[in-house]
Amino acid sequence: MVQAYILIQTEVGRAAQAAAAIAEIAGVASSEEVSGPYDVIVRVSVDDAHDLTATVVPSIQGVVGITRTLTCPVVTDVRAV
Repeated sequence: MVQAYILIQTEVGRAAQAAAAIAEIAGVASSEEVSGPYDVIVRVSVDDAHDLTATVVPSIQGVVGITRTLTCPVVTDVRAV
C-alpha cells in the first residue's frame, strides 16, 4: 500500500470545485479545501507507486482549475511502528 499527500494550488475561486472533483477520483481517500499556501490537500491510498504516478496524479492534474501540485509520499506509517 502506498499513501501520499498531494498539495494543490488552484486558480482563484476554484478550490471548492477542484476538491469536490478530486474526491471522486479512484484512490483518493480524502480531499479538503484549506487556507494557506495551498488550496486543497488530498490524501491518496493506492496499491503501488505505479498507481500513484501513472493514474491518480495525472487524473488530479487534469481537474479544471488546478495550477500546481506537489506530491508527498508517506514514508512511515506511525500506526505500523
